[in-house]
Amino acid sequence: MAEKRDYYEVLGVSKGASDDEIKKAYRKVAKKYHPDLNPGNAEAEAKFKEANEAYEVLGDKEKRQKYDQFGHAAFDQTQGGYGGAGGFGGFSDFGDFGDIFSSFFGGGSRRRNPNAPRRGSDIEERIMLTFEEAAFGVKKKIKIYRVEDCDVCAGTGSKDKKRKQCPTCHGTGEIRRVTNTMLGQMVNTATCNTCGGTGTVVENPCQKCRGKGKVKRACTVEVNIPAGIDTNETVSFRGLGNHGFNGGPKGDLLVTVVVKRHDLFMRNGTEVFCKIPITFVQAALGAEIDVPTLNGKVKQTIPEGTQNGTRFTIKGAGIPNVRTGIKGNQVIEIVVEVPQRLNSEQKTALKKFGELTNDTNHKQQKTFFDKVKENFKK
Repeated sequence: MAEKRDYYEVLGVSKGASDDEIKKAYRKVAKKYHPDLNPGNAEAEAKFKEANEAYEVLGDKEKRQKYDQFGHAAFDQTQGGYGGAGGFGGFSDFGDFGDIFSSFFGGGSRRRNPNAPRRGSDIEERIMLTFEEAAFGVKKKIKIYRVEDCDVCAGTGSKDKKRKQCPTCHGTGEIRRVTNTMLGQMVNTATCNTCGGTGTVVENPCQKCRGKGKVKRACTVEVNIPAGIDTNETVSFRGLGNHGFNGGPKGDLLVTVVVKRHDLFMRNGTEVFCKIPITFVQAALGAEIDVPTLNGKVKQTIPEGTQNGTRFTIKGAGIPNVRTGIKGNQVIEIVVEVPQRLNSEQKTALKKFGELTNDTNHKQQKTFFDKVKENFKK
């Protein structure tokens, strides 16, 4: 007769392994060699028995202590060892073994109660907003399709609003099948196909919902979009989603926005950006101009000699933060427009102006060409 292998070796763990490590190792080996997963494989069957025998001992603190002290002799029936442990006839931890079978077959006592209240699912929608609507916030009416309790049968699915006990599972919601195996009788539980696990059935289905208890209905809801919302941001409206089951709460309506482009403004977070064109004369002599903002026009002083690309900041003229409400700024960038299609009189005047200017009037140009001379000396 072949000598028994060391139990620690069978499970692939060290002698100092923790209880959790032993349990995980046993689950792994038992699953690998389970007869239902290896039909007709005698070697797998033998290793499955061996793993069960090893875990029966190492999974019990008292038995493990005896095994560590006396080895296999501690459980040899011919030498006064404890009865029933040689082989794999008994299991000291039925709960763990049951968990193994639950992972194989999906059964077991941990099945979720199908009659427990369940929250309804969320509804997702996208809406288009103007730049101003996103900046200031807006009320919007949205048409959605929502799953609701049937108003005819009050969500029962039955014409008479009553449900009967399932004749297949007798109200338990599950079917138990007993199988004779080498381990004895194994009980496998599965959801009842007749009632879907609810334990009840409808004898007279509601005509409107066809026994489902739920209908899909088009409805219009009004939502408040907060000020400062931006493209691809989502607002959640609690309780406007699909209705729940068994008295469970309704889901939410999740509205994601897309903001249209504006003819004048661009946005970066709470900051608004705008380019303002001015004439060459306004830039040279200075001017006071009207600047458009989200709150209307404001006056902006353009200093004498303002260069193209110069930026000015208008405090608090931007977009509010969607969470804090604090407004950002508006930044304007000056674009000096060079005149085109000049007539002869305009050209003569500009030539005369050019003759009257000197280096002090064009400091950047003088500095640039001084550097050119310095870098390209022959």
